[in-house]
Amino acid sequence: MKALCKRKDLLAAFGMVSGVVPARSPKPILQNVKLVADPELGTTLMATDLEVGIRHKVLGVRAYEPGSVILPTNKMQQILATSRDEELDVETDGENLIVRGRSAHFRLPSEDPSLYPEVPDFAATSYHVVAASDLRKLIRRTMFATDVESTRYALGGVLIELDAESITMVGTDGRRLAKMSAAAEAENGAQPPGGSPVIPVKALKLIDRNLDDPELSVHIAVQSGSAVLIRTSDQGAVIYSRLVEGRFPRYQDVFPADVEVRIPLDVALLRQAVDQASIVTSDESRGVDFKFAGDTLTLSSQAADVGSSQVTMPIHHEGKDVDITFDPRYLSDALKTIDDDAMITAELIDHKNAAVFKTEDRYTYVVMPLTRDR
Repeated sequence: MKALCKRKDLLAAFGMVSGVVPARSPKPILQNVKLVADPELGTTLMATDLEVGIRHKVLGVRAYEPGSVILPTNKMQQILATSRDEELDVETDGENLIVRGRSAHFRLPSEDPSLYPEVPDFAATSYHVVAASDLRKLIRRTMFATDVESTRYALGGVLIELDAESITMVGTDGRRLAKMSAAAEAENGAQPPGGSPVIPVKALKLIDRNLDDPELSVHIAVQSGSAVLIRTSDQGAVIYSRLVEGRFPRYQDVFPADVEVRIPLDVALLRQAVDQASIVTSDESRGVDFKFAGDTLTLSSQAADVGSSQVTMPIHHEGKDVDITFDPRYLSDALKTIDDDAMITAELIDHKNAAVFKTEDRYTYVVMPLTRDR
């Protein structure tokens, strides 16, 4: 293989795929990435840990001799990041990788590229299409609520539901639940996937990293309940991931049947109040008391070795007063994914039942209250 590569384009592609490369692996070759160059088909950089994989198109490559090469991830990234050249020659002479610029020359040992596991390409003819901006929002508003340590349920990822007109993603760790829906289209008669496909957190982070252009659309294909393939519409990236094994809990049962109080809240003011009230919490006293009364929300916290706080914010409240205690981290996690100028509506019953927070863009967040003597 022999190619002339634009350094910045190759470095950008490395940034997109390097998150998949495992720090340790029983297969050392997986700690590298594979470059495949073809004068007609283009150049692709790929990485995998056997659970998650990515194929990423590399721009700015002129392939003189087609072929493939194994690139040592850390060394190659350092070469690309420290070089002052606009273009670099990349080639192999059998057992070695050669990288050459105007003032620097590197010869590195390289492994046999035929030993690198193949990363599946996007071959589906029926798939669902969603806007990249919507998918990124869906991921960021649900991924934080997962539990990668769970062994009882498939909580180490986000459930994805697809139909002819919408996509819904749900994440939960058993103490909170985040759910959001957005518009989607079924292309070529794509059917809803069977079962409860759950995409692991590592794959979601990789997908999010590759959605930097909000104008793109994304193609999603779930393969017989075992894997998912994601392709950006410009075919810049194809991401493969195995699905999380296990059963996802019946999340619909979490939502309270009856709501007694609905209170619209300013997101920016609520986030600021929660952050201030949580300053004096501790690991032993994590809760913050929320008192919805009249036209004021009062947040109070107290920790023996830290002190106490009381923060107020104006609200528009009609109905009974409600006192409820939350772990402020759970509210902060959700609020920081929502725009400052948005409104969020709190749906409350009492201090014992789950609280539901909703935005106008189809986002629902459920939080279980903390138990406190009253």
